[in-house]
Amino acid sequence: MAREASASAHPGATERVRMSRMVWGMRFAPGGSWIHLEPREQRRGRKGWTKGRPIALARLYDRRDELDFLTPHDLRICAALREHRYRSYNKYPVVEYTFDPDLVLGALADHPLVFRADDLGARLQITPSPVELIVERHGDDLHLRLTANPEPDRTTVLIEHGHSRLTVVSFSSEQRKVADIVGEGLQVPAGAQERVLEAIAAITPMVTIQSDLAAAAPDTEQLEADPTPCVRLSPRGQGLKVEFRVRPLPSGASSFTPGEGGETVLAELDGTRQQTTRDLAQEQARAVAVVHACATLDRMEETHWCWFLHEPQECLELLEELGGLGDRVVVEWPHGVSFRIAFRASLGDLTLSLKQQRDWLAVSGELRLDESTVLDLQQLLRLLEDGDGRFVQLDDGQFLALTRQFARRLDQLRRATLHDDEGTRCRPVAILALEELLDELGEQVHLDRSTSRRLARLREARALQPTVPDTLRAELRAYQLEGYGWMARLAHWGVGACLADDMGLGKTVQALALLLDRAPDGPALVVAPTSVCHHWLDQMQRFAPTLRGIAFGEGDRQEILSSLGPFDVLVCSYGLLQHEHERLTELQWHTAVMDEAQAIKNRNASRSRAARALQADFRLALSGTPVENRLDELWSLFQFVEPGLLGSHADFVARIVRPIERDGDRHARHHLRRVLRPFILRRTKDQVLEDLPTRTTDLVYVDLEPREAAHYEALRRRAVERIAEADQDGPPSPVLLLAEITRLRQACCNANLVTPELDLPSAKLAALDELLHGLRQSRRRVLVYSQFVGHLQVVRTFLDHSGVSYQYLDGQIAVAERQRRVAAFQQGDGDVFLISLRAGGTGLDLTAADAVIHLDPWWNPAVEDQASDRVHRIGQHRPVNIYRLIARGTIEERIVALHHTKRELARDLLEGADLGGRLSAEELLRLIREEPAPR
Repeated sequence: MAREASASAHPGATERVRMSRMVWGMRFAPGGSWIHLEPREQRRGRKGWTKGRPIALARLYDRRDELDFLTPHDLRICAALREHRYRSYNKYPVVEYTFDPDLVLGALADHPLVFRADDLGARLQITPSPVELIVERHGDDLHLRLTANPEPDRTTVLIEHGHSRLTVVSFSSEQRKVADIVGEGLQVPAGAQERVLEAIAAITPMVTIQSDLAAAAPDTEQLEADPTPCVRLSPRGQGLKVEFRVRPLPSGASSFTPGEGGETVLAELDGTRQQTTRDLAQEQARAVAVVHACATLDRMEETHWCWFLHEPQECLELLEELGGLGDRVVVEWPHGVSFRIAFRASLGDLTLSLKQQRDWLAVSGELRLDESTVLDLQQLLRLLEDGDGRFVQLDDGQFLALTRQFARRLDQLRRATLHDDEGTRCRPVAILALEELLDELGEQVHLDRSTSRRLARLREARALQPTVPDTLRAELRAYQLEGYGWMARLAHWGVGACLADDMGLGKTVQALALLLDRAPDGPALVVAPTSVCHHWLDQMQRFAPTLRGIAFGEGDRQEILSSLGPFDVLVCSYGLLQHEHERLTELQWHTAVMDEAQAIKNRNASRSRAARALQADFRLALSGTPVENRLDELWSLFQFVEPGLLGSHADFVARIVRPIERDGDRHARHHLRRVLRPFILRRTKDQVLEDLPTRTTDLVYVDLEPREAAHYEALRRRAVERIAEADQDGPPSPVLLLAEITRLRQACCNANLVTPELDLPSAKLAALDELLHGLRQSRRRVLVYSQFVGHLQVVRTFLDHSGVSYQYLDGQIAVAERQRRVAAFQQGDGDVFLISLRAGGTGLDLTAADAVIHLDPWWNPAVEDQASDRVHRIGQHRPVNIYRLIARGTIEERIVALHHTKRELARDLLEGADLGGRLSAEELLRLIREEPAPR
């Protein structure tokens, strides 16, 4: 049952977001003998509400109409202001404004924004309380007292309960007379009990009686106490104040805190005296049970059976929870209804239709709420987008409550579809994301013939058990068989795939198995970094000799393209893809493969546009790091894999990137994972290679030499000054920031990279020498990486002087010479291989080494991991040690701190958690200033 003190609808079910509000700082004397209020106007800023500026009482007295942010409750407080005019001792006129203490205390009750004036973080909860007479036994005597006792000429009392809770007791003229008689309390002998009962009977119409006396006055009706919890809901801005009470008597005139107060309650209704005996333990037990049954309340903190809900969705959740408790609770709205759930709906109330329209699926349907109320699907999705959660506000201010399952499915539908003047529609591939919804709707969904065929082909592909071609000269591991089957099924369905296995798990051989399977039906294109193209041709000759690998770029290119047929695989560099995109995009490829597909992460780059323009029956992206820095990269990659999967770029940024990066929107995050999951397969070494040797990573902190450290600090301070000078004309340029950061990073490696004329010693070079000496003593062979070619040249000179044999590789080395040096190292020529990070991060198999040294940290640890995986991969039989040299107390430490976020970015996308964004100018500046990151 529900009891409503007032059923009048609140004028606005949800307020518009206010940019200003009034808060009241309160000072008071015990009992409320004087009250002083300090009003402040707070404004909503980027970080929440400001501290606020004081508002003069004179302005609130005669010009409060100018303040359009004042609420009706604020105006009731202002109405308690009084003006006092007098002359000072020197005859000057004085005007003062004070609050009438009796009027203002009543007006302050239940105001949500009252704080202690000396602590604006301490919100005060001020509630009204009735006048009650307490009758207690003290030994053989009786003690009578009122819950409050007003001072002379006052009608209100303020009672303080701890630091944040106050109650206001207001006295009528009759109650004031009772207070004058009772005073601070009356002590009555036990023998006078009869006269006490007569006196209580006389004042019962004026006050509620809580008594320890079981006996009743004559003509008193004995009633059974009602222990049902009463939940009082009072509108507070966009939220609610929730208060638990009990009303033991049927009249409901007197209410008490559950489990507290006297056991006997006396009151009078329409001239009839009523008395009941409360069961305090039962009251408290029932109230606790209601709280536990309402998850919204159970997870929130309460103050003496009182809660404040600030978000509309929380309020609606509580209403639904209370509504499900039936007669276990009474719901009261003493100040008007703020939230009302008019309808409830589940999946069974929805009908849906999908129909092919050119390159789209048109989606339509309706939700029937009752015999006369029907919502069109597009209208429902629009309302759902405007809301937040499973409660939908209807046009008339009422709410529609969706079951959690229904709300989840509708949200999936909303995120998978576009809504514009042409209606609600989605790409055909989105049927995969909607499959569960379609299955659950059953006969309530209608599909046209084309869509039914598409769905049937999806289920046919899912049941497909592809076999590896006999011509593959390799025995695939279990996870590689799984990867091949997964790609084959997607190809059968007619959609693209992204194989995102860890480096070293054999993505190439899995792709070759698929190319062999598809070879009879037409030519294939493989695009890879220049340094990796030769690797593809070698792997093809070794594992798939029936494929004809063709290096694009040699001979007559047009003739090569014109002669392509089944079993032909054209291997092309990204540079040639960009240069020859017109010829390559004219052909219809049966299969198109992008190796190291992170190369097309920049959507505006020419190579990315060329990749997206390719015409292919099946598209495959291979990348151990499909996302390196930010979410925006995904759009470009998957626009190649499955065009339209993520919508337009503007739509992807608006609906996915910004909500996740700016707001941490878990629903947008979950939707992105759900959309990508069928098209991306990721396995790590730890998951699938039990026989791979251990890999140990050590951070080796290096203390700079004293002169080297002083040089670094001078560079850092000069960088701060340059940025401050540039900042006078506006925010610092990211180009300037990155230039200064690069100088600092080079100084961490070797001061001579920045100021060679100083000829300073290098602590990192000394640390490298010591590390190499120990590793060579243990007969270990080592890869040494740096992102700075100049740093590698310094190390190269040092190794020449030290007599250490080595190989060297940077981006200027020609492909043929690159292959020769790699082969030489693999055959034992050289104890050390110096490699620039970008040149050697991909396309190399260097398992002859079993140790890796990174001389300097790169922004994204995934690039470092790729480089380390040249050693730790299939074919490695010895434990691998990886060392990262970090200059202590420098920008390098802060870059390493960023690695945690960057690693999670890739892992969370592929394995499901959170996603991050790019570094802002503010974050770059913090690296230079060496400020700690905000928590």
